[in-house]
Amino acid sequence: MAGKPAATKPRRDAETAPAQRAEAFQQARDARRSELVEDYVELIGDLIREGGEARQVDIAARLGVAQPTVARMLRKLAEEGLVQRKAYRGVFLTEEGRALAAMSRERHEIVERVLIALGISPETAQKDAEGIEHHVSEETLAAFRRFAERGC
Repeated sequence: MAGKPAATKPRRDAETAPAQRAEAFQQARDARRSELVEDYVELIGDLIREGGEARQVDIAARLGVAQPTVARMLRKLAEEGLVQRKAYRGVFLTEEGRALAAMSRERHEIVERVLIALGISPETAQKDAEGIEHHVSEETLAAFRRFAERGC
C-alpha cells in the first residue's frame, strides 16, 4: 500500500530492552532533579522582566510556598552560581542563570503551543506545560518546535 507508513505502536512490554528502560528512568530522575532549579530561575526571570527585580516574598507567593523554603533554594541557586542576592533589594540572575531561565522559558512556550494546537484549553496547556517541559527529551522538543513553527 502506498502513502504514509503505518505508525508504530510504542513498545511497553517485555520486548523493550532493559537498557532502554533504565535510560528512560534515569532521564526522568534527572529531569526531576533539575525541575525545581529551572522553575525558580524561570520565575525569577519573569519577575525581573515584569518589575525589575525578584523579591523573596514575591517568589514565595507565586510558588505557593513559605519564605524559608524560598530562602533555602535561593542559597542553593547562589552556590550554583545562578543568582546573586543583594541586601535590601532582590534576587538577580547571573549570566548562567539568565541562560537557564531563557532555555526553560523557551521549552515551556514550545510545549504550551503544541498542547494548545492539540485542542487543550490555554489555561490547562499552561499548567500541563509546567511539568511536561522538564521531561521531554531534546529529540521530542525539536519535533515539538518543528510542529509549532509549521503553525501547528
